[in-house]
Amino acid sequence: MSTPHSHFLSLPDLASRAAGGAVVWANDELFAEKENLITPAAAEYRPATFGHKGQVYDGWETRRRRGADRESCDSAIVRLGVPGVVRGAVVDTAWFTGNYPPEVSVEAAYVAGHPSATDLAEHTHWTTIVERSPVNGDTRNPFAVDSGRRWSHVKLSIYPDGGVARLRVHGEGLLDPQFAELPLDLAALENGGRITGCSNMFYSSPNNLLLPGTARTMGDGWETSRRRDAGNDWVQVRLAAQGVLSFAEVDTSYFIGNAPGSARLRGRDGEGEWFDLLDEVALQPDTRHRFLIGAQRPVTEARLDVFPDGGMARLRLFGRLTDDGLRGVAEKWSLSG
Repeated sequence: MSTPHSHFLSLPDLASRAAGGAVVWANDELFAEKENLITPAAAEYRPATFGHKGQVYDGWETRRRRGADRESCDSAIVRLGVPGVVRGAVVDTAWFTGNYPPEVSVEAAYVAGHPSATDLAEHTHWTTIVERSPVNGDTRNPFAVDSGRRWSHVKLSIYPDGGVARLRVHGEGLLDPQFAELPLDLAALENGGRITGCSNMFYSSPNNLLLPGTARTMGDGWETSRRRDAGNDWVQVRLAAQGVLSFAEVDTSYFIGNAPGSARLRGRDGEGEWFDLLDEVALQPDTRHRFLIGAQRPVTEARLDVFPDGGMARLRLFGRLTDDGLRGVAEKWSLSG
């Protein structure tokens, strides 16, 4: 049995739309659409904004159950944008005060390929990762998950009905071994990359650096507060597994007056000494920079230093896994099966 991650809220949200998640099925969404559950931004509320079905909510809301039907529940199924090991979930009932569900549960499944909504709803075996539990209204309700298995989908059930603003599923991505021998972005969240340290995340999370796709706004990246000392800011990334990097992409898109002036990239293998992968180079605002990496040494972690501070949209570290790295990926899968 695995030990629950003690700080799972610091881990990325594997279900987020920004990570490629999707709400693929719900048995009911009369008052508010199921897709709102995985919107990256916090839920908003505008009083007295009524549509044909009542107050417009930024969340998922079902109709009221009546009679014997009150003994049942409503459910929504989310395909994780990044299949992986779930360390915790947050059921956020923001702005739902008289219409939140008294209790919730979360189940999970791993389904290979691209199953249909019907297959997931009617033919999938689900495992409970959050037992049926009470929740409060207008509250972020966190639940630690004690499971080391890999999951591709989660099912949120609410008892008997009501509204939930957001569902967050925090955890660690796990690279599929069938893709492990290809050239990959070894830092990508979807391939098992993970932020392990950061000097400052005043404005936004460094987890954004590893998300798929390009940033759409400044808020989609990582931004630090303004330094008033002689130091610099940095972020540390644990790669999918041991690999040899060939080139890096350092993206300052949308950071115009607050991009770093320069950056340096270093790496290390295990607990070994840090060594340079990329000497300090000047950066331009609002630009995707690509740099070849000459050091053909295995690395398991990388550290990006930015000088002196500022914002970054994405960090990509492309390369191939070593034989040890491939064995490490296979071992992770065997342990999570």
